[in-house]
Amino acid sequence: MDNNQNDIKVKAETRDRMIVRTSVIGILANILLAGFKAAVGLIANSIAVVLDAVNNLSDALSSVITIIGTKLASRKPDKKHPLGHGRIEYVSAVAVAALVLYAGTASLVESVKKIIFPEKADYSAATLIVVGSAVVVKLLLGHYVKRQGKKVNSAALEASGADALFDAIISLSVLASAAVYLIWGVALEAYVGVLISAFIIKSGVGMIAGPLSDILGRRVDREYLSEIRQTVGEDPAVGGVYDLILHSYGPGKYFGSVHVEVPDTMTADEIDLMERRIAGNVYKKHGVILAGIGIYSVNTKDDHAAEVRSDVTHRIAAHDGVLQIHGFYYDEERKLINADVILDFELPDRDAEFAAICEELHAAYPEYTVGLTMDVDV
Repeated sequence: MDNNQNDIKVKAETRDRMIVRTSVIGILANILLAGFKAAVGLIANSIAVVLDAVNNLSDALSSVITIIGTKLASRKPDKKHPLGHGRIEYVSAVAVAALVLYAGTASLVESVKKIIFPEKADYSAATLIVVGSAVVVKLLLGHYVKRQGKKVNSAALEASGADALFDAIISLSVLASAAVYLIWGVALEAYVGVLISAFIIKSGVGMIAGPLSDILGRRVDREYLSEIRQTVGEDPAVGGVYDLILHSYGPGKYFGSVHVEVPDTMTADEIDLMERRIAGNVYKKHGVILAGIGIYSVNTKDDHAAEVRSDVTHRIAAHDGVLQIHGFYYDEERKLINADVILDFELPDRDAEFAAICEELHAAYPEYTVGLTMDVDV
């Protein structure tokens, strides 16, 4: 194993340790809070405090699922999963979100029951102290977990941190309802329970959106793509970089492909050496494995090709929603014109616009076989 591979492995192991350590801290804090709140809530006969305790318990269970997901995701590739198990982290994040949604729904049902069949609460100084302390602990825990999640690029940790900050607001609302009851004698516990449930459900919906988007295949950060394109374009043989596509197999685990423009005078062995250089540099700088490097041949032996390229580019660019034209190749002898076109997703009908482009070029060059490809704006 070379130094670059060893560095990437060490970073991955360090990331896993940080996720587990942060999750363990979250588990311990939430279990302690849940125990204190449950005891106080039962003594005070407060549904709001009890539901707040249940929420803390579900947070602890969420951290357990995060640890399990991290451990499973770090398993080595095998015959059935040759690209690793990193996507398990996305699945575990969905499981955490589902648990939070269940807890929120169950809390909502219990709160509504308390509104229909109210019971008198009995707050004490101990109740206020425990709930007030929970606000402080949750604020500190939330900021810590969220910060660690961003540092190691863990959606599950970031979601847990955000959820902890929501919990602080929830606990503060419980404290406020207790103060209202003690000062004015108005019982708001069940209604605050509904509010708590709404926060829990909202948090669960937000938590599930991110990992589901990752599983579906979300757009990679444009700045990150630009950095990789720049690395590819630094190779002296490359004239242009296009069609960079990255497939995520877990946080920070990317496999990808790219097309590069090269002169039509390059030999097979020169292209082979170039591809090896590009793949090595991209892996070294970004940790991305380029599984495929395609070639766009640029005409250098036919002066007329430049005129045709200019005309074709002008005609295509005149259409609405055209973001890029690349991969142009002209073959006078075989009467071929090839090019790739990227159309904006915001177009009302991308297929119709592409068909109009093809029709115009076929009419302009009736003696040629015009091969256009509609690429995706990734």
